[in-house]
Parts: sequence; structure tokens; C-alpha cells
Amino acid sequence: MFAAAITLTGAIDAMAIEEAAYRVTMQDGAFEIRDYAPHVVAETLVEGTLEEAGNKAFNRLFRYISGGNLSRSKVAMTAPVSQQSPGEKIAMTAPVSQQRVQERWSVSFTMPSSYTLETLPAPEDPQVTLRQVPARRMAAVRYSGSWSEKGYLTHAAALESWMRAKGLAGAGAPQWARYNSPFSLWFIRRNEILIPVAPVAD
Repeated sequence: MFAAAITLTGAIDAMAIEEAAYRVTMQDGAFEIRDYAPHVVAETLVEGTLEEAGNKAFNRLFRYISGGNLSRSKVAMTAPVSQQSPGEKIAMTAPVSQQRVQERWSVSFTMPSSYTLETLPAPEDPQVTLRQVPARRMAAVRYSGSWSEKGYLTHAAALESWMRAKGLAGAGAPQWARYNSPFSLWFIRRNEILIPVAPVAD
């Protein structure tokens, strides 16, 4: 029943040098309310199961930030990445998000804050698009463990229950955020479920 947004951040942990900026406005154990700043994402639509879709989209988006774009200029990066043809390399950030869109999944990489829609190089792959995400308030729960649909559903349900207890209404699909590489031990992985919070009526 849950729509999802997966974050697959970091094929290599050291590359995840920057996270989407947010401010915590409420904390209750593992649960938080966060105000996220506006940011830009590169996203793509893929088919498959919850787990399959993330892997398919990750490769496509990673090609974009690794030089699969139309820019030929060299840019000073905030990570130890090198410049190589055919295009500009873009540092990885956290998180990478995935969300159900009809029968497909929308998967996105958060772009470094030093970029805007106007300054990001255009993707070579027409299946990769750039989008501005506005400022928004999100409820979040953090947990460790393996990357499984069961874990996602369990923690999404817990977050929704906590929101109801706090009188908070959701304003969109749950998102699944992953911050570590696939090679990280399951018990040290940082995973999160995020749900947009509806504005309080006046």
C-alpha cells in the first residue's frame, strides 16, 4: 500500500560528501521533523520491483554525474574527483530518492548545493532530467539494518503512526533513504523513511 522513495546514496561512501540541507525542528527518539532547503535533483523513471528499480536507476544517474552530460568545461569540485571526457564530473551527495509514479519508480540524485538548474550540465541521456525541489517540511525516522522491502514497510508504518499521534498529516508518499554503500555492514547502515508534512491550516 505504501508508495516509496528510495535513497541509494553512495556507491562509494567517500563520494557522499554533502547531504541535502535541513534543520531539525522537533526530535522524539528516532523520529524527527525537518525543514529542508530548496535543492536540485537529477531524476529518472524506471520499471521493476522496489529493490530492482533502485539498481537500474542508480547506474543511469551515476553515468550522468560521472561525465555523461553535454558540458565540456572543467569545474572545481568539492570532492576528489577527476575531470574526464566526454563531460563534467559531479560530486555525489546524499540522498538519492525513489518514488512510485503509476507503474514506475522515480529515482533521483540530490545535486551539490553549488549548482542551480542553470549551471548544471545537461544530461546526454534523455531519460535523465533535472528538477528544482522547493523547500519542504518532512517527518523522518532513522534506522539501521538491511535494505529490504519488509524493513521499509515496517518503519514507514511506524512513522505514519507517530505522525498521527502528533496530529501531523502527510502530504505525499513515503520516501526510503539509504546513505551507505552496498558494501557497508548491515548493522551500521543509515536508513531513513521520510514523509512530506502537510502545512497546518490557519
